[in-house]
Amino acid sequence: MGSKSHSFGPQSHIEDHYCCRQQSTQLSLTYNEMTAFSQMGALDERSVLQFDDENLSSPSVRSIDRTTDSLDALHPKASSQANFTCMGNPVFRSLKIVIFSNKLNILMPFGPLAILIHYLTGNHGWVFFLSLVGITPLAERLGFATEQLAFFTGPTVGGLLNATFGNATELIISIYALKNGMMRIVQQSLLGSILSNMLLVLGCAFFSGGVVFFKKEQVFNKTAATVNSGLLLMSVMGILFPAALHATHTEAHDGKSELALSRFSSCVMLIAYGAYLVFQLFSHKRLYEGEAGDDDDDEVPEISKWECIIWLAILTAWISVLSEYLVDAIEGASVAWKMPIAFISVILLPIVGNAAEHASAIIFAMKDKLDISLGVAIGSSTQIAMFAIPFCVIVGWIMGRPMDLNFQVFETATLFITVLVVAFLLQDGTSNYFKGLMLILCYFIVAASFYVHVDPSSIGKFLCKINIMCLEHLISFKF
Repeated sequence: MGSKSHSFGPQSHIEDHYCCRQQSTQLSLTYNEMTAFSQMGALDERSVLQFDDENLSSPSVRSIDRTTDSLDALHPKASSQANFTCMGNPVFRSLKIVIFSNKLNILMPFGPLAILIHYLTGNHGWVFFLSLVGITPLAERLGFATEQLAFFTGPTVGGLLNATFGNATELIISIYALKNGMMRIVQQSLLGSILSNMLLVLGCAFFSGGVVFFKKEQVFNKTAATVNSGLLLMSVMGILFPAALHATHTEAHDGKSELALSRFSSCVMLIAYGAYLVFQLFSHKRLYEGEAGDDDDDEVPEISKWECIIWLAILTAWISVLSEYLVDAIEGASVAWKMPIAFISVILLPIVGNAAEHASAIIFAMKDKLDISLGVAIGSSTQIAMFAIPFCVIVGWIMGRPMDLNFQVFETATLFITVLVVAFLLQDGTSNYFKGLMLILCYFIVAASFYVHVDPSSIGKFLCKINIMCLEHLISFKF
């Protein structure tokens, strides 16, 4: 008579609403499980990501959703809470995977701290250091998001995307430096990225893979490596002739021939890189099928395709913000640390920018997937040499900046010797720990050389900065 089980108050409507929603969830899961098992026999993690989109459009779910719409209208507050819980979980899961799952991300707060120091103190040394540290985890996470996107695009396109977004940090820094008229910093940072990829990243990959597989020689696709070596030698040709023209003082039109030659060579290099993409992705795709065949692990993406795209946009935007503060503080940091700008541009900046390539190349080499490691390291160097450098020349042309391919004799000679050393080590299609050790030691020699090298074009600016600082100290001392 007085039983509460037959009450028809608001609480019973809410309970009925949640019971119905729970039943709809169970029915949708049952439908998806039956479909998956009938088509594939097993439901792996990759199919879960694909079925997430199918659940939204399946007929059973649409029919059940119609029955719950009326209950949603009766109790919108309870419905909104349930929807927030359902929508919040993917967001928190994505944040957990991308932001909180990597220990290197503990360095992310250094980025906002650099901006704060910039406006509070204006100390260029600290701003540069904190920006450099803050960009490091962002570059690594950019590589992670690109690797996740590669699961949905295929290994060949994925490798190209990995190289492209891996170079995004250097390209963003170069565009900001070009905007501020710092052409030498653009040249040296891009040159340093090539040297870092070819010597340090590839050397660490060879060394790590050789240590793990100590009793055998690892092999890779010699044909693909030869194609990349040829492109790198072509880039050396494009950079060498303007430098030789300037050094020998044999310009037909003083001050104009060098720039005109650089712009013409840049257009030719961009055409050659476009032809290389057609060669790699379409006409001779079979040469790179070995890289796809190596991926025989049951690896699955951790985040969905749209999550990858969203994270790539967020990380690229944040790197762009920090890069502006980083570029503005380079010259001040050089004076404060008493360190040549050439060393900062060629050695320090590329190490941070190549964090994604460095980690990826080592991981794949330790899994005996040397073709992918080579594609990351040498492919990234090829993209910078044949695309990023001529692209910056063309962008400088549009901006009215005299950006050219004259990297000066010292830098051009360093690039030429590096390409020759790497080409000789790749010609037999095998690798071991000793080859990796040689490349790493070669990078130490290059780093030491740039530490004692003073760029002739920056001597005047360097002395001017020191004089200005001395005058400021004298004025503050008098008053």
